[in-house]
Amino acid sequence: MTDTGLPNRPETPRAESLGERGGKSAGVPHGSDPGSRGRTTIADGVVAKIAGMAARDVPGVHSMGGGFARGMGAMRERMPGAGGKSVTSGVKVEVGEVQTAVDLEIVVEYGVSIIDVAGDVRENVIAAIERMTGLEVVEVNIAVGDVHLPDEDEEQPERRLE
Repeated sequence: MTDTGLPNRPETPRAESLGERGGKSAGVPHGSDPGSRGRTTIADGVVAKIAGMAARDVPGVHSMGGGFARGMGAMRERMPGAGGKSVTSGVKVEVGEVQTAVDLEIVVEYGVSIIDVAGDVRENVIAAIERMTGLEVVEVNIAVGDVHLPDEDEEQPERRLE
């Protein structure tokens, strides 16, 4: 055995020294809290993106945001280099150390049950945030700001002045 200059350490089985015990605490000695070895913070913007994506995935949700936010989003999409569609349009979050609250403004498709869509959005947003971040979602408030009618065109043809 060669001397590495390190203090003598007790031998550990190979699997434990490589963290192959499995489970969440792999590589962490029993009785030791992994959270005591550092801190993880999750930015409000991360939670807002998760909430926005989860809400948009629900059938019956046409778009997110109020009239002004949707108008600004439409302008941003048309501008080169502006970043395209904003996933966080119509989403506001408050993120604490272990809990979060979410406010959403949605536009639903005409003919769907608003109550059912809102319930499905709430469930999907809570599941996505809790699964991805570990934060407890204490509330998801949903404001239905509009109903999209089948004959409403998102993009009206441009007028040409000649």
